[in-house]
Amino acid sequence: MLNYAAFLNGSLGLVYLGLGFWIVGEKLSEENNILPLHGWLMVLLQGFTWFFLGLAVRFKRHQLPHIAGLRLCSVLAFFIAGFHCVTSFWEAIVGDAVSFKMILDVMSFPGAILLMFCTFSGPKYAGADSETDGAAFYAPLPGEGGSGGDKINSDASLPPFEKAGLISRLSFWWLNSLMKKGKQKTLEDKDIPQLRREDRAEMCYLMFMEQQNKQKKQSSDSPSILSTILLWQRKQILISGFFALMKVLTLSTGPLFLRAFILVAEGKEAFKYEGFALTGGLFVTKCLESLSERQWFFRTRLIGLQVRSFLSAAIYQKQLKLSNPAKGLYSPAQIVSFVTIDAYKIGEYPYWFHQIWSTCLQLCLALLIIYYSVGLATIAALFVVILTVVANSPVGRLQHKYQKMLMGTQDKRLKAFTEALTNMKILKLYAWETHFKNVIERLRKEEFKWLLSVLSQKGYIVILFWSSPIVVSAVTFWTCYFLGTTLSASNVFTFMASLSIAQESIRLIPDVISAFIEAKVSLDRIAKFLDAPELQNKHVRKMGDGKQLEESIFIKSSRISWEDNSTRATLRNINLVVKPGEKVAICGEVGSGKSTLLAALLGEVPHVDGIVRVYGKIAYVSQTAWIPTGTIQENILFGSAMDPYRYGEAIEKCALMKDLEMLPFGDLTEIGERGVNLSGGQKQRVQLARALYQDADVYLLDDPFSAVDAHTATNLFNEYVMGALSIKTVILVTHQVDFLPAFDSVLLMSEGEILQAATYDQLMHSSQEFQDLVNAHNAMVGSERQPEHDSTQKSKIRKGEIQKIYTEKQLRETSGEQLIKKEERETGDTGLKPYLQYLKYSKGFLYFFLSTVSHVIFIVGQLVQNYWLAANVQNFSVSRLKLIAVYTGIGLSLSLFSSLRSFFVVLLGLGASQSIFSTLLSSFFRAPMSFYDSTPLGRILSRVSSDLSVVDLDVAFKFSFAVGAAINTYASFGVLAILAWELVFVILPTIYLSILIQRYYLAAGKELMRINGTTKSFVASHLAESIAGAMTIRAFGKEDRHFSKNLDFIDINASPFFYSFTANEWLIQRLEILCAIVLSSSALALTLLHTSASKSGRCFSSQIYYCFSLVYTAQLHLNLLVCLNIPNYQFSKMKSQIHSATSTI
Repeated sequence: MLNYAAFLNGSLGLVYLGLGFWIVGEKLSEENNILPLHGWLMVLLQGFTWFFLGLAVRFKRHQLPHIAGLRLCSVLAFFIAGFHCVTSFWEAIVGDAVSFKMILDVMSFPGAILLMFCTFSGPKYAGADSETDGAAFYAPLPGEGGSGGDKINSDASLPPFEKAGLISRLSFWWLNSLMKKGKQKTLEDKDIPQLRREDRAEMCYLMFMEQQNKQKKQSSDSPSILSTILLWQRKQILISGFFALMKVLTLSTGPLFLRAFILVAEGKEAFKYEGFALTGGLFVTKCLESLSERQWFFRTRLIGLQVRSFLSAAIYQKQLKLSNPAKGLYSPAQIVSFVTIDAYKIGEYPYWFHQIWSTCLQLCLALLIIYYSVGLATIAALFVVILTVVANSPVGRLQHKYQKMLMGTQDKRLKAFTEALTNMKILKLYAWETHFKNVIERLRKEEFKWLLSVLSQKGYIVILFWSSPIVVSAVTFWTCYFLGTTLSASNVFTFMASLSIAQESIRLIPDVISAFIEAKVSLDRIAKFLDAPELQNKHVRKMGDGKQLEESIFIKSSRISWEDNSTRATLRNINLVVKPGEKVAICGEVGSGKSTLLAALLGEVPHVDGIVRVYGKIAYVSQTAWIPTGTIQENILFGSAMDPYRYGEAIEKCALMKDLEMLPFGDLTEIGERGVNLSGGQKQRVQLARALYQDADVYLLDDPFSAVDAHTATNLFNEYVMGALSIKTVILVTHQVDFLPAFDSVLLMSEGEILQAATYDQLMHSSQEFQDLVNAHNAMVGSERQPEHDSTQKSKIRKGEIQKIYTEKQLRETSGEQLIKKEERETGDTGLKPYLQYLKYSKGFLYFFLSTVSHVIFIVGQLVQNYWLAANVQNFSVSRLKLIAVYTGIGLSLSLFSSLRSFFVVLLGLGASQSIFSTLLSSFFRAPMSFYDSTPLGRILSRVSSDLSVVDLDVAFKFSFAVGAAINTYASFGVLAILAWELVFVILPTIYLSILIQRYYLAAGKELMRINGTTKSFVASHLAESIAGAMTIRAFGKEDRHFSKNLDFIDINASPFFYSFTANEWLIQRLEILCAIVLSSSALALTLLHTSASKSGRCFSSQIYYCFSLVYTAQLHLNLLVCLNIPNYQFSKMKSQIHSATSTI
């Protein structure tokens, strides 16, 4: 890239210098004078500037210590070259000659663009400057390893985007290998390349935190998330903004080219070969427009991906630190929705960010061209545009209110849904499915009320902005009539072309407003969650310094409470000292504070008046077992390295050997979510094995024997507590008083206080409360013989036998299927299946037919309106009054049909959304437990949260717009065939090639979309599991490991999304280049055929509209595939899985 820039700009500099010296020589030979100076001196200055800038780019790493100076020069050079390029084009179009200097000025603009690329993005892409991409503060997470950086930086493992050069990046050529592979075979997860390091969730999180820390140092106030994101992404925002500016400027030249072609058709050529010059200029302009728009959308999508990845990581990290009072405010379903819905909506907003100012700029430029065409009548057009925006202001405020209420009711519905799914076994055992289904349906009705308001407001906005261009044109023509402005073919077609630009901008405003409102509501929700109180438990744990400790646990506190303003503390007057190696039992009646005492030792209780200290590594076994999805081996290791002897001993001490022999895959058997395919006792023993394998210093056991039978409990106590943990500090909460004589100390608790702390015998002699507790237990279960604690009776197992057992398990045949099945996805071309599935719900075909008919009438009306204007603008037998009156009457009827279309689209969306939800809800409550055993909760929540949200808000409108754009394309083609049949021979090959390109794309593009949909559930499932087991994760100090695992899941989902939207840009860029070729060749053909001005104007306008409709149809079709194909398929696939599970019973 540097060589390209140096060569091009250096060559331009030499040519400019040669031209300057040639001008000086000519002036001296002809006039014997070099005055005036500005002519040749400016050329020489341009030559020296481009030549030395080329040299600077070539040798900047060695000779320029201040890169900022070169960047400033490149920006100035870009604006100067752009000014010269535009003025040269203008002189060539309206002037009467083309000079060599004009050609040089036009060529200097691409050189300036290339120069700016080199100075702003060259070092980062080349990978030479590590400081530009955050490597200066990159630190691998625990468990990542030190070799990861070498692996990432090795050229063989670099993703294709990172290895691509400038031309490859601009043309998306680097994606060809993936597209070719998708054409040859069905893409799988392993075929998708990894992301660049700066696009991965870990780097995004680190760079955001680095930026936030910088802001905190500069200001005492806490920086907002939005300001930090803007500062973090400011460079990429500016670069994408530059491409947005280029797109707007190149798009605005369309009406000028149209006017110039009409003048050529009228015989008013500025110079002999003006038609050829205009054709070449039009082709270059359209190519630049395509390049700039594709880079604009690609880079903003990439910004959104990085922001989404950061937010997902930040939400996960926050839930690991969330305090218990804050957990009461945010349910697990709500936290999952922050990632699956809100983070995704915010990630989509950067795509629309530049539309805010670029739409305004595009409108202003269109109005300037309109002023050039119709003069003071532009004021009327401007007035209508301003009135439209002002009228939208209260609608926008209502939209924000309704969106906020919709998200709130959605959270309530997801909370109830999560509770029902989590406790589905209890609901089925008690036959409570109908009741809970009715509860969720009532919540859905409340949500549906706000959904109706949101979609209705969306429909109103669409009507307002789709009718606005019609009103603008009518008002402008009436103003021309009253002002006496002459209407000719050139100014009318220029005005209509400019109006089409304004129309595109105006029609984008509803989408921009909707995206802004949704992103703002979501950002406010996430920001509030990230500001929630966190646990302050750093003071509790103290690691040993290698010296012999006098105490393992020390508590001296007058008050320990879960709530700050509670009148009665949970624990009071707690004084406890436990020495290393001591065994302490805690007993007492239910609700006496035993579990709270363990929670205080873990730092989970927020309000502690006094001192709580725990020295050494902690292992914790909760009262309710937390078993994350994975194999038994993964649950026991819990991120630690495999030690066969220690692993075998943990299995043997926890009496898991026989259980593993019965399982189909032994310890490699996958445990369902929450350990659904294990009994309560098995889950507790897996927990005990996990704690034992960690080889901690302090063991906190919260009644682990309550879920096992008496014989197993006795065996576990002897082998585990008194054997394996013989030299460890143990705090055991238990109701089984038979084990108490073996402990060094027994704590008797009642009503939040430690009544007495002594040995078993001392308590039996001195405490009536303890005697009552023991007698009550004996009366319930009967007197049993005290367990023997002789260490000689403990069964032993030799190290060789343990190694043999482990080896046998590793070599076990893995035949059959695991419980947790991989999420299925459809492959190949589904044709019309997703669309038909969507339309079959709740009179969908009827509403779709009515909306399509309304749109067809709207398109026909537009064609009639334009034909009336074009046919009679030069027909002086038709008065101006009649011309404009008929034009206005047709426009008013078009507004009516536009309103009908929006009305039917809203009905289509509401009916389909409600029917899909009802069908899915019934399927869930009819599903057998085998379905829930094999389907992670996060996968189901992903369907009923993010996917259902897409169906609720997006599918109907995008479906309608995609069909409408396709109708526009065919209508434009029909008009061209009627007006100039010769052009059919140019356009038919275009249609054929576009179909081939789209088929080539769809082979890979659809698979990327489907993989993106299935991998999204990984993030949701892992987040839901981590929320349930946050206390256990913190107790073992495994926050970094689980955070790193979450980052991996985020990247697994982000990678197909990145290549999916890149493939979209790959397709659209090729269609746009194809359209540019057709448009340029057709314009040249019309010029050579010497068609009339009116016919030439209509044909050229129809070609522009045809090309725009073709590309716009492809864009909307791709958006529709994202919105419709994934969730609609996932719903049907999930229902088929439910049906399959039901049929096996």
